Amino acid sequence: MATKIVIITAGLREPSSTRLLADRLGTSVRTELTLAGSTVESSFVELRPLGHAIIDAMLSGFPTAPLEEAFGTVAEADGVIAVTPAFNASFSGLFKAFFDVLPEDTLSDMPVLIGASGGTERHSLVLEHALRPMFSYLHAIVSPRGVYAATDDFGSHESGAALADRISRAAADYARLVQGCGPRQPHDAFAEDVAAMERLLQRDSS
Repeated sequence: MATKIVIITAGLREPSSTRLLADRLGTSVRTELTLAGSTVESSFVELRPLGHAIIDAMLSGFPTAPLEEAFGTVAEADGVIAVTPAFNASFSGLFKAFFDVLPEDTLSDMPVLIGASGGTERHSLVLEHALRPMFSYLHAIVSPRGVYAATDDFGSHESGAALADRISRAAADYARLVQGCGPRQPHDAFAEDVAAMERLLQRDSS
């Protein structure tokens, strides 16, 4: 059975340094998992084309078909790589809004590798001050090593080599986490609620 990795990226421009970082993280994770003997299937959930659908879901409570498809893709994954641009030392509004409307418990017990891109190194703490707490709150299993990439990291050879090393180390940690967690059973909140109600009715009727 293939290991399914979903890469969620919230880049706002095309081309995007956020997508570039996500691509490199995804490639490195696939390499690590393949070397460990896993067959890997990876897919992307790009949030920019879903922007209007995400806001509509926040206002109405009802996701459109494309957004439902994105939810399903995430729910069926064995692991998630989540990458956002950094704004004012936090994640982007689009990134946060997607996880605000994502069905409850979708990320429970999900191995997540976090990444962020920004103009300067000043935003690097976004990983620990914003992303990690949010995913921990959503009951995900957050990989210990995230990756932040500033604009300069995509420039000089020296900076590029340092970024490549950070990506490689983070991917190795994350691959071990995904393998340790094993195949994931998606949470079906509706089915769990129905089962809980049935147990309650059975108890009351006994």
